[in-house]
Amino acid sequence: MEEIEVPLSIDLQVEERKFIFEAKTIQRMELLVLSTLKWRMRAVTPFTFIDYFFRKNNDDLPPPSSQISRLVELILRRVQGIEYLEFKPSEAAAAVSISVIRETNLDKYEPYFIKNVQKERVFKCLELIHELQRSAAIQFVPQNPIEVLDVSCLSYKSDVLPMVSSANSSQADSDFKKVNLNKPSNMD
Repeated sequence: MEEIEVPLSIDLQVEERKFIFEAKTIQRMELLVLSTLKWRMRAVTPFTFIDYFFRKNNDDLPPPSSQISRLVELILRRVQGIEYLEFKPSEAAAAVSISVIRETNLDKYEPYFIKNVQKERVFKCLELIHELQRSAAIQFVPQNPIEVLDVSCLSYKSDVLPMVSSANSSQADSDFKKVNLNKPSNMD
């Protein structure tokens, strides 16, 4: 992984600069540390496990495109809540795949788990996902202009904004008054 702006090697050294290292030496040290500790430079997210859990829970069939978009949507919605941080990416992936499969196959669904994933934690994550879905289903009616902007900025669809209608508003009130430019004004 290369940096776009590489700092000077002298900037990486602290204290009195007793030891001065060349860039090549620093690179060798970095590679030695990475190989010794067997660090992985790849981020592990729920996306890493989705295909695996979906296939295990869906008769080894790959997810259709409609379900892929739903899987992605649920995973991305997770980032809105801090309570999801307690779950491992594998637990979140299992919960999301179960949720999507249950949406389509309610009658014949029986979850299949791998021994490396704790059922209780997956079901806890699944419950949080369902709570998120229930809370998203509740319509939020903005009370002032700032809330209208907040809702429009936070929604991912442009047609999600609710329409607010007043009981005492009439068609005449909603029409703009036309100004007759040929008529003299009373302000003269």
